[in-house]
Amino acid sequence: MYNTDMPRRAELPSHAQLLRSTAIALVTAGVLLATVVLPSEYGIDPTGIGNVLQLTEMGKIKAALAAEALADEAAAERKPQGGAAAAVAFTAPPATPAPAAGTVRKDEMQVTLQPGEGTEVKMAMLKGATVHYEWKTDGGPVNHDTHGDPANGPANTFHSYKKEKQVTGSSGEFAAVFDGNHGWFWRNRGDKPVTITLKTSGAYASIKKMM
Repeated sequence: MYNTDMPRRAELPSHAQLLRSTAIALVTAGVLLATVVLPSEYGIDPTGIGNVLQLTEMGKIKAALAAEALADEAAAERKPQGGAAAAVAFTAPPATPAPAAGTVRKDEMQVTLQPGEGTEVKMAMLKGATVHYEWKTDGGPVNHDTHGDPANGPANTFHSYKKEKQVTGSSGEFAAVFDGNHGWFWRNRGDKPVTITLKTSGAYASIKKMM
């Protein structure tokens, strides 16, 4: 067994050395906080270095995802027991008569979202009717929920087909699970305007911006 010798008094750091080391540590921590931690974790860049190192955008995405998670938790807490899930951001609009089977139409439209803004575009469809869609953004990513509201169903209910966060586009096909209004809700969680271009093709009676 080896016992380490106790250091002599002369070998111990002086009071001035301890203060100097503490000051250096505090300054270093402050620099790291301002140049790395704040930009990468919260999207706050007081020095501009975070933007050069491409850390600020990462922090903004993290902050947007955190805000979206809080919104999802709030929505889950208000979900009614049984039946379809509640959609806090959506309300079921009056149903529009859907086209006869085999009737196909094509549309293209654009919507622009300011920072923090959300919007909803819906198609009136009969149960079983299918639609192919493709949309993409110009200006940055958005959060979206592709969903449907039942005609004459309980208020604030919906069926979700697809849900994503911080994406620049999506495409696919879905079949209406019930008579009603089906489409997309987008929200821009970024700090600059985003324009969404939507193309649709399928059996639906109308397509319009709901909010």
